[in-house]
Amino acid sequence: MAPNITSIKTSSSGAWQGDNPLDFAFPLLIVQTTLILIVTRILAFFFKPLRQPKVIAEIVGGIVLGPSALGRSKAYLNRLFPSWSTPILESVASIGLLFFLFLVGLELDLNSIRRSGRRAFGIAAAGISLPFISGIGVAFILRKTVDGADKVGYGQFLVFMGVALSITAFPVLARILAELKLLTTPVGETAMAAAAFNDVAAWILLALAVALAGNADGSHKSPLVSVWVLLSGAAFVIFMMTVIRPAMKLVARRCSAEHDAVDEAYICLTLAGVMVSGFLTDLIGIHSIFGAFVFGLTIPKGGDFAERLIERIEDFVSGLLLPLYFASSGLKTDVTKIRGGTAWGLLVLVISTACAGKILGTFVAALMCMIPAREALTLGVLMNTKGLVELIVLNIGKEKKVLNDEIFAILVLMALFTTFITTPMVMAIYKPARGIAMKTHRNLGDLTSNSGSKHVKDELRILACVHGPGNVPSIISLIESTRSTKNSLVKLFIMHLVELTERSSSIVMVQRVRKNGFPFFKRSSHREWRDRLAGAFQAYSQLGRVRVRPTTAISSLSTMHQDICHVAEEKRVTMIILPFHKQWRVEGDDEDNGGVHEVLENVGHGWRGVNQKVLKHAPCSVGVLVDRGFGSGSQTPGPTSTMAQRVCILFFGGPDDREALELGGRMAEHPIVRVTIIRFVEQDESNGRNIVLHPSPNANTDQSYSFSTAKMNREIEKELDEKAMEEFRGRWGGMVGYVEKASENVVEEALSIGKCGDYDLIVVGKGRFPSSMVANLAERPAEHAELGPIGDVLACSGQGVVTSVLVIQQHDVALTDEAPALRVLHGGYDNARVVDNDSSASGNKEISSADNNDIV
Repeated sequence: MAPNITSIKTSSSGAWQGDNPLDFAFPLLIVQTTLILIVTRILAFFFKPLRQPKVIAEIVGGIVLGPSALGRSKAYLNRLFPSWSTPILESVASIGLLFFLFLVGLELDLNSIRRSGRRAFGIAAAGISLPFISGIGVAFILRKTVDGADKVGYGQFLVFMGVALSITAFPVLARILAELKLLTTPVGETAMAAAAFNDVAAWILLALAVALAGNADGSHKSPLVSVWVLLSGAAFVIFMMTVIRPAMKLVARRCSAEHDAVDEAYICLTLAGVMVSGFLTDLIGIHSIFGAFVFGLTIPKGGDFAERLIERIEDFVSGLLLPLYFASSGLKTDVTKIRGGTAWGLLVLVISTACAGKILGTFVAALMCMIPAREALTLGVLMNTKGLVELIVLNIGKEKKVLNDEIFAILVLMALFTTFITTPMVMAIYKPARGIAMKTHRNLGDLTSNSGSKHVKDELRILACVHGPGNVPSIISLIESTRSTKNSLVKLFIMHLVELTERSSSIVMVQRVRKNGFPFFKRSSHREWRDRLAGAFQAYSQLGRVRVRPTTAISSLSTMHQDICHVAEEKRVTMIILPFHKQWRVEGDDEDNGGVHEVLENVGHGWRGVNQKVLKHAPCSVGVLVDRGFGSGSQTPGPTSTMAQRVCILFFGGPDDREALELGGRMAEHPIVRVTIIRFVEQDESNGRNIVLHPSPNANTDQSYSFSTAKMNREIEKELDEKAMEEFRGRWGGMVGYVEKASENVVEEALSIGKCGDYDLIVVGKGRFPSSMVANLAERPAEHAELGPIGDVLACSGQGVVTSVLVIQQHDVALTDEAPALRVLHGGYDNARVVDNDSSASGNKEISSADNNDIV
């Protein structure tokens, strides 16, 4: 038996005193919130492969929890979602909605709407008008068919139906475009501008609909009252734009980047402003969310203040409170109310009318604006996105008694369907070329061999990726060491990698820094340089002959490698530098008499996946930098530096090691970089045993080293190794150190070099085509398989290695096919092979080398 609503208390005295917490408001709210979050997150996980926006999972979650599914059990519904708890749940959710609409206002840049011109305005106008008129037509049919629909006045019912069918959800559309990398393609830019126009028009129409609607108890008000409501609403907007907007500009200036911290008073003032604006519009008779939206429009866009506001409130609002609102919409949706062929026919009619009106209206208007037919159709599908704002309209309509249960259920399902089909339809219709192009193949050796003069090298173009300020010193130090002489030109492209999330700030950033779906480099980069990370590289660019261009890549981690490889191809870079997903730094121990200890920072396993995909798909050579303090303090070379930077090149043989040697040659030219080559040679070739590396398709590529399956002649490789070493020593012999080692245990030898502290940086090849010594490590358990056997040894935690490591992978089409391999020993041959068990003897893919060592 449900408790009397007048006797509801906030909290219980506990189960030990005989109270059931579910009979009290706050404990029940906790249970409801937890249940909603769990269900919606599980559904979001399943919808993610379908690339559906999170709002789909939140609405479906509410429907599942509500009377349509689980709620068919009255015992469940009365216990977990009793009628007396609905106002409490919706009140909490409405606070989230209020602040969410404030964030939508923050996202919506009125200046960009103004700049977008007549084309976007015309498309938006057609995209609103036709479905609005169609909605009015559907409204007449619904009034005559659905029981109880004719109890509401014609005016408000027609306007609500028109708005419900004509609206476009700007925030959902922005995320769909970002996910599909269409945000600033011509189609995406037009869609965003048209959606912004549509959004503003929809809110005006919604304010009109609320003003015309009757009271919540179903009674009607005189037309004069509606006029007063509209006039008061217009006065509120004028006041906000003429008085509050200049005041907020002043606040934003006081909270600019020049100030280290935003005064808490300004943040509190702004948050209070959201609540007061909502209260004022509710007082006028327009829904409170309209006031929050208008207040969001008054905040200056693109500044530090707007970004900090978003950071402070969006996670709590979007992650916790907003799902409650959309789930509560699902809880109120009873699909069982749609009974019989007539009702389902009405659902099909509403969906067809909504889709046809929006798509057709936008399509025709786009064609008249000389947009190609395929892009015009894509634009129509994108503008058909409903979702968030649509549900807000429907909830207000239900609250005002304009929409009954059956019509509400029909319209919620319509919003779900139209949003759900947007992504698959756009992917089917419009597929811009954004694949990874492989037109040119570049590595450091090409620069030297293609140079027309012995004294002048081609310009070295490097794309360096960074996760944050912590990567800056090591990247600058590495780049500086390659900027050797007056004859060596370096052009550096800096890409700040940022993960695309559901956060509003992600979308704001994406709009700023993407072009044609990919990162772009502004010719006038003054605004970019304000970022403190880019500012560090600007300061560095003033030191020498290095030209620096910054950009930001914002993508989901699953597609981040496409951005990196696209820019590498477009900018014709020779090498990509990637930061390792782990970074070590040394901190002092206050309690240990000035001692130091190593601190490991892990940016996340997802970033490791990004590195692995770049290594697989890159159109040029790649270096992965394992940073253990490289470039900190006096290690950074430069025009004013006096302390030498010590670099060690470990050479075992093979294409990757020759690329590392080529980089060492560039570093050797720098006046204060001291390069040492440590070459590992086989101890006794006469007793060599054959090593066969069998591909193991079932092996875990994260835990097993992968080697190239290409067929290569080991004797020719040995000749190339000797030639490269001879040329290097002939050119730099007097400037570099050279050591040969014949070691039975290369792991211990490599670790001793890393532990000794004699070097600031160790450069090593990945070893995809291994020498016998590296092939010997094939069965060794891998911690970071993408670094190759030797790179992994030096990057492992807890081994006492104190030196930073740069793992080089040479770009070579012949080496791109890799497979995890298991080692098998045979005697009597000076040869090691990677053999495909399914291939014939003549088709075997092999790698030749000598081996004299037991497995490590």
